[in-house]
Amino acid sequence: MTWPRLRELAAFRTENGCAISLYLNLDPSEVPTPGDAQSRMNALLNEAAKTDRSDLTHDARRGLTADFDRIARWFDDDFERDGAQGLAVFAASLDNFWDTVSLPEPVPDGVRVGRDFYLAPLVPLVARTDGTIVAVVGREQGQLYRLRAGRLEPIADQFEEQPGRHDQGGWSQARYQRHIEKLVQEHLKGVAEELDRSRRRLHSPKIVLVCSEETRNEFTEELSKEARDALVGWAQAEAHATPAELLQAVSPVLERSQKKDEAETIARWREEAGRSGRAAAGWAQTLEAASDGRVELLLFQEGADRPAYRCPACGRASVEEGSCPLDGTHLERAAGLDLAVHQTLAHGGAVWAIRYHEDLAPVEGVGALLRY
Repeated sequence: MTWPRLRELAAFRTENGCAISLYLNLDPSEVPTPGDAQSRMNALLNEAAKTDRSDLTHDARRGLTADFDRIARWFDDDFERDGAQGLAVFAASLDNFWDTVSLPEPVPDGVRVGRDFYLAPLVPLVARTDGTIVAVVGREQGQLYRLRAGRLEPIADQFEEQPGRHDQGGWSQARYQRHIEKLVQEHLKGVAEELDRSRRRLHSPKIVLVCSEETRNEFTEELSKEARDALVGWAQAEAHATPAELLQAVSPVLERSQKKDEAETIARWREEAGRSGRAAAGWAQTLEAASDGRVELLLFQEGADRPAYRCPACGRASVEEGSCPLDGTHLERAAGLDLAVHQTLAHGGAVWAIRYHEDLAPVEGVGALLRY
């Protein structure tokens, strides 16, 4: 799951039928076999089919039935688990929408039907480190990867085999060694230039190096100031490590970077909230700011949620039941966190699930940094 994909899902709203959001837990410790997964899916779909939908039109009910049947067929015939620990399915056939997402972490089982998709369970899975460039650098190798949706995707590969002893010919040892070192320096400079180009092209704010300590010192000297400023750490790995092994090697660096970013963001939020500045604290302030398009960054502790209300006409969210202050439409009950997520993403804001700090606990687990 990536931010662009999450924003696409958040922008969807039905015009003709209903939107189904289905989440399936595939944690191998709880769902070890294909049969277990099938049983959980069947139970979810059976429970959803029994839910009273008498308030819907005939066409909407038929559309729902068709979508549930399609989900069942797809899961039976086309789904490949392939290490996934969770699954999300989004369907709205009357509005021509279908999407499936394999998830790297477990999610609670559940089915929601509404005018838009239920997205709150996905937010903690969208890594804030997405887009990070991992540079694997050696005296001969120079591989660049981009972290995307929990996987390292190759973006550049500069391998330059350096001469060995059998290539020395009539050169003196000292002269030959200087020649090799010059070739290595040119190679590292070339990799550094490619890294800088990739950083600019991908607008990547973070870089992690994978190299020996000796190479790290040589390589960082070749980097531009902007690339050095983007470095968040380095790690070591075996010479021929796979992308999965590289990701495992850099994971502690990425976690430290996330903790640092989170600490700085929470400190900024505390400062703004303490002087009644550009910050919201608690559900009432946060939902109002999100509905006004003022949220720059929505912050919530994992597990935080509460019932709230939404205007079916304009989407405005509130903690109070009643009528919309803008158009007078009667408000519908909805999940508060999902409302805050939708409103924030719809107005171009970002969302962070706070994992390492408890500062939001006194304000019901939710707050925001505001644009104004």
